[in-house]
Amino acid sequence: MPTSNRTIPLDRADFWSPSAEQGQRILRLYHLYRLSVGLALVLLVTSNMHRELLDMADPQLFRYGSWAYLATNVVLGVLLQQANRPLQLFGLALFDVSLLSALFYAAGGIPSGLAPLLVISVAIANSILRGRLGLLIAALASSGLIYLTFYLSLSRPAATAQYVQAGALGTLCFAAALIIQALGRRLQQSETLARRHAADVADLQALNALILQRMRTGILVLDPQLRVLLANPSSQTLLGQSQLVTQRLDAHCPALLERLQQWQENPALRPQSLQAFAEGPVLQPSFVPLRRKGERDILVFLEDVSQIAQQAQQLKLASLGRLTAGIAHEIRNPLGAISHAAQLLQEAEDLSAPDRRLTQIILDHSRRMNLVVENVLQLSRRRQAEPQLLDLRYWLHRFAGELRETQRGDSAVNLQCVSGSIQTRMDPQQLTQILTNLVQNGLRHSARKHDKGQVWLQLFRDGATQLPVLEISDDGDGIPADQLGNLFEPFFSTENKGTGLGLYISRELCESNRARLDHVPREGGACFRITFAHPKTAS
Repeated sequence: MPTSNRTIPLDRADFWSPSAEQGQRILRLYHLYRLSVGLALVLLVTSNMHRELLDMADPQLFRYGSWAYLATNVVLGVLLQQANRPLQLFGLALFDVSLLSALFYAAGGIPSGLAPLLVISVAIANSILRGRLGLLIAALASSGLIYLTFYLSLSRPAATAQYVQAGALGTLCFAAALIIQALGRRLQQSETLARRHAADVADLQALNALILQRMRTGILVLDPQLRVLLANPSSQTLLGQSQLVTQRLDAHCPALLERLQQWQENPALRPQSLQAFAEGPVLQPSFVPLRRKGERDILVFLEDVSQIAQQAQQLKLASLGRLTAGIAHEIRNPLGAISHAAQLLQEAEDLSAPDRRLTQIILDHSRRMNLVVENVLQLSRRRQAEPQLLDLRYWLHRFAGELRETQRGDSAVNLQCVSGSIQTRMDPQQLTQILTNLVQNGLRHSARKHDKGQVWLQLFRDGATQLPVLEISDDGDGIPADQLGNLFEPFFSTENKGTGLGLYISRELCESNRARLDHVPREGGACFRITFAHPKTAS
């Protein structure tokens, strides 16, 4: 791994604070410790007990030093509230060690019992300082203990026997500094690891939230009281609800509650499918017990059966297309022979009227069979879309003009377009195939109800998404409500002579161009809406 040549400043390299909050807490404890020591020393000198308990080297220095220690620490406790600068902390620790060393000398050295206070101060100082600064405090404290013991031995011969104890306490200062720094480094590593794990957990939570938000499967979490604890957007869309969290299930989806009760009675049975609202998708629920914080919640999955059925239908249709492509010649050759024989038979002069009628039936059904084969072959041979940038307003005017030239006089194609340019990207040949199919269907249904078949093409922009929209509507009988669910299924037709592939092929072609074909309910006829993609996002 490459290393950086950038040097770290001294005030940052020698300062350790795992977190701002912990640094403030250690500093407050350090202030409290020094104030407690100062109060104890002041109480000792004011009660004159120090004369009896301690063999003082300089009683007056000890008295003034104790008061100075308490007063200075009160001032520092008020002024130094934040551990922002390491050098300030170093100065605080240096002051504490220096003043305690002076009190250690004034109290008579090792026998006074004040030396452990220096060790404690060194340990506390190394909890907020590290490296060279922390060890420098330990070195100063150790040097002070040994030097002051030596200085006392010059005037007090009994102090010469205290060098071993002073050296041991000095060693203890270094040991305390090294141990505290080692613990500090380990604590810092632990906190770094904890922060890293917390960040990973936060990332996983965000990822899980994103996955739940983008999943097409609806997911609900219910508590034992059947109150919704979690609901992803797909579940709310599938159930036709805008807000489910904190709501009771029985108030918003009784059908799902019924399936849940059936599952609770017999978990081995597969729950029946349901429909949450009138025009909603058919849903397949599944339930899983979930233990969380000692409570037994329920995890609910909602699958859109219509999408699964559509995918299965596409697989079947693809297999059928491949099968038809392989046996097309085997079907069309006999079909062509039958049609040709029927035409020759129809041309016979001595053919009776009933036989001529039967011959016409053979021809009609031969053409219908050939049309079915052609449509299925078209599905298997469908080429890849080649989208082009189209000005829909100009393109539709040209399409309507060409269509009017080929139509009979008893049909009319009306075009309404908003002003301005409306662009999209789409394969023009496939768009022609889609519109020709929809317009022909509309004209045919309109002519059955009226003397003249009419179709209206209306081009506009969607008010919410600003996407181009084209509606193809007629004034026929419309589509019965019981047939809307199967409208775009292959081989489903409302006519005896229809193949049932026109609307399916039209929707497939729209989806291959990133457009969408939908049926729009309306009174007085049928209406189909094509929502085109934005020209910058379509491909």
